[in-house]
Amino acid sequence: MKSPAAAATATASSSSSPCLPSPPNPRLHLGRLRRPAVCFPRYCESARRCPSLRVEASRLGPDAGNCAPRILSEKPPVGCCAVVTSQAGDREVSSAPVVTNGEIGVLLLNLGGPETLDDVQPFLFNLFADPDIIRLPRLFRFLQRPLAQFISVLRAPKSKEGYASIGGGSPLRGITDAQAEELRKSLWEKNVPAKVYVGMRYWHPFTEEAIEQIKRDGITKLVVLPLYPQFSISTSGSSLRLLESIFREDEYLVNMQHTVIPSWYQREGYIKAMANLIDKELQTFENPEKVVIFFSAHGVPLAYVEEAGDPYKAEMEECVDLIMEELEKRRITNSFTLAYQSRVGPVEWLKPYTDETIMDLGRKGVKSILAVPISFVSEHIETLEEIDVEYKELALKSGIEKWGRVPALGCEPTFISDLADAVIESLPYVGAMAVSNLEARQSLVPLGSVEELLAVYDSQRRELPPPVTVWEWGWTKSAETWNGRAAMLAVLVLLVLEVTTGEGFLHQWGVLPLRLFH
Repeated sequence: MKSPAAAATATASSSSSPCLPSPPNPRLHLGRLRRPAVCFPRYCESARRCPSLRVEASRLGPDAGNCAPRILSEKPPVGCCAVVTSQAGDREVSSAPVVTNGEIGVLLLNLGGPETLDDVQPFLFNLFADPDIIRLPRLFRFLQRPLAQFISVLRAPKSKEGYASIGGGSPLRGITDAQAEELRKSLWEKNVPAKVYVGMRYWHPFTEEAIEQIKRDGITKLVVLPLYPQFSISTSGSSLRLLESIFREDEYLVNMQHTVIPSWYQREGYIKAMANLIDKELQTFENPEKVVIFFSAHGVPLAYVEEAGDPYKAEMEECVDLIMEELEKRRITNSFTLAYQSRVGPVEWLKPYTDETIMDLGRKGVKSILAVPISFVSEHIETLEEIDVEYKELALKSGIEKWGRVPALGCEPTFISDLADAVIESLPYVGAMAVSNLEARQSLVPLGSVEELLAVYDSQRRELPPPVTVWEWGWTKSAETWNGRAAMLAVLVLLVLEVTTGEGFLHQWGVLPLRLFH
């Protein structure tokens, strides 16, 4: 079989059963959590059926059993990550300990956010036009963009109020730019002269813009680093999917050597940085030992986990467990809980929900809460407004008297230094991403991890909608197209209403029988 032209870090945790389905993880609520297994059966099976995959895993305990991929060759240590590499054709890819030739680049991927109130509606459109955010059945995929337009217009007024309350726009771009600069400095201090780029998924600077700059700078070796600690098909997966489509269409990028770090929640530096912030904030309470540590993560639809195989929930729970283990080493043994915020729409999302959990804690007599935004490394609307304003007000109304919040990591030195280490550890595997000809174009991400997650629900790799920077009104081609689509949507809605209610113009004109259901 063709080997995937990809390399990426992946997690591996110990398990006593050989590649069996992971047992359901207990709900985190005022107690401890057994670390969940993140060795999914299809991951192990992929390693067996594709002999070109070469895996090295560390942080695997003696009881790791057969879930630990078999080490096929000696390679330099890579900290607490597992790295998957591949072969290019029949030629085995070299794994030199240091990348010394060529221009090195690091591409940081993030969500993006509107910088002004006028940006809110087109930003929301870009968000909801992404099929990884709203998955429509194949028959209704033509409605993706009309639906995105409808939702974005509907939600824009309320979203504008939220952004107005935090200063008139998202600070995400400024913070991410600062993180990129600090990462660049850290890499240079560690003798790695790399350039760092920022690519946002739904707003400026778009990933496409970052890629164009990478090409202009003549980068030949690229490390792709999503700024999401835990992998999800709706965050890292969506960004990687976009990159995949860009890479396939560009001769320069097809031949550029690159590697991907899909998630890094288990890295020691990240865990220590989070523990440092929690420890510091606990000391601001009068009775720190009585404070409930409340981890709040961004939610995803339950179907992503149960149907698409998204590892987000398992990685999130293991992340919380690792942070609590680090705190225990410091003799901090507070009760804790994990809940999921920011659900949208009528579908079921990961539970427990943050708002319901806050009210439940109030009913149980909890008086002090320290909120920890566990899935965010930058301040933005969901920390500054949703957590700091909405959830704080809800907590106080629910009988909770003391509310605190751990800041997002931002440019915390331990965190930035660890990101630099992650980049450096990935450099020996950059060459595994080289593709020698157009016919050998493979997925950006490796078989057995991100690639499988995407293929579960989108094996055809549908064309992604181009980003919209401003909304075009008037007699323009864009407006004409959208007016037509809006009309199609309206006709479809009216037809559904007529068929279901038995009333309307089509019945009055005799197009549909008056007694269709009688």
